Amino acid sequence: MITIANPIYDTVFKYLMEDERIARTILSALLKEEILRVEVRPHEYTNGQKESLSIFRIDFGATVKGPDGEEQLILIELQKSWLPTETLRFRQYLGVHYQNPQNIVADSPDRHALPMVAVYLLGHPVGDIEEPVVYVRHQAFDYDEKPITQGIPNKFIDSLNHNSIIVQIPRLHGKVNNRLDKVLSIFDQSHVCDDNEHFLNMDEKDFETADADMQPILHRLLMAASSTKMRLNMNVEDEYFSIIKEQEGKVYGLERDLAETNTQLAEKKVELAEKDGQLAEANTQLAEKDGQLAEATTQLAEKDGQ
Repeated sequence: MITIANPIYDTVFKYLMEDERIARTILSALLKEEILRVEVRPHEYTNGQKESLSIFRIDFGATVKGPDGEEQLILIELQKSWLPTETLRFRQYLGVHYQNPQNIVADSPDRHALPMVAVYLLGHPVGDIEEPVVYVRHQAFDYDEKPITQGIPNKFIDSLNHNSIIVQIPRLHGKVNNRLDKVLSIFDQSHVCDDNEHFLNMDEKDFETADADMQPILHRLLMAASSTKMRLNMNVEDEYFSIIKEQEGKVYGLERDLAETNTQLAEKKVELAEKDGQLAEANTQLAEKDGQLAEATTQLAEKDGQ
């Protein structure tokens, strides 16, 4: 068994993806395509300044080799979130890409945008979906829900839509059935050391020497595990997230109290409405009695007149 740094930590993951060969290996496995070249886009967004909920962001420009041998430049937007967070944050970041004029192919006659793939590495499950990796691809249909194939792919459509890949890290259960499973095994939290979540215990046999692409990943995570600076940064992340969890607990408590108060208020409103109904009914009965009294008074006056 060997001990490597846990790449679920932002500082380790960033260190891992800074290596061009490793980034190409991981992204190729995720996209299931041959990536020839990959580079970090100049408008990189990372967690240099922590947000209320951590989302690590980094963008890549990747040159992909298609089945016909043609090369195509695509954008890969990678976001990693350790804690559950609202989808609005992910949507806001997507908006940055759609608005960025640098993502438009300037020399194209129709000024189409570069195709984009959004990759989400999540440290939490998404509902009841059991599959660890979910591929979401857009498709064109006609009125009768029949897929449109002629003229597809289309640069105009691809400029306004994007595919997504969602990785649920807690759903990784140590089973290696394909190339992607093998690459993602370095994120499998079932290998976490019992006494320290900063490290994973891996079986070196899973990273065979013959696998030229996996060896650099293993070697880099081994170096990260031995780095004093990396360990200090992971400690900082632990402290930060402990504060976040504590604040979330307080917020959850306040929301729970508010929900109980709203429930009690709603019950009181129902009771008040019932009392208002009873009062209205009493007023109606009183009005009827007043009418009867007025009628009796009129009859009495008539008799007095007689």
